[in-house]
Amino acid sequence: MPNPIHLSRPKRTPPKSMDEGEKSQSEIFTAQFENLDHVREFVGQAARSSGLNDAAVYAVQLAVDEAFSNIIEHAYNGECEEKIECTCQIMASGLVITLRDCGKPFDPTAIPDPDLDVELENRDIGGLGLYFIRNLMDEVSFSFALEADSGKQCNVLRMIKRG
Repeated sequence: MPNPIHLSRPKRTPPKSMDEGEKSQSEIFTAQFENLDHVREFVGQAARSSGLNDAAVYAVQLAVDEAFSNIIEHAYNGECEEKIECTCQIMASGLVITLRDCGKPFDPTAIPDPDLDVELENRDIGGLGLYFIRNLMDEVSFSFALEADSGKQCNVLRMIKRG
């Protein structure tokens, strides 16, 4: 994981093209739905730079869109000025995307996979987003990290899409 960066920018900066040889880039976004387009653009650019095909780029964008939305809704209980850090790391085998927030702690093991065989009206609410993320990406892991500056416990979602 990259070194922690200071979460002090009020909004996001426009994404820059990854330079030749640059393998990792981070952007910080406020927890607002208006930033979804910018996040998709940022990860889409990284996915294309990593050599992923169009279907894989779309899968990455969809997974990140779902995860970012879940962070806003569940970690921060709605839109706010809190930060979500998105890091894209190009690897020889594909792309690693890390989303980091310091909202309410999240334990994904407490969320069971939805029962897709049950009729829609009898299905439990929730769990589909995480299910989609796990099926769109090749590897998904969650961890926690202590933010050095504030001492806050932060959620770290790491997703890998292989080329």
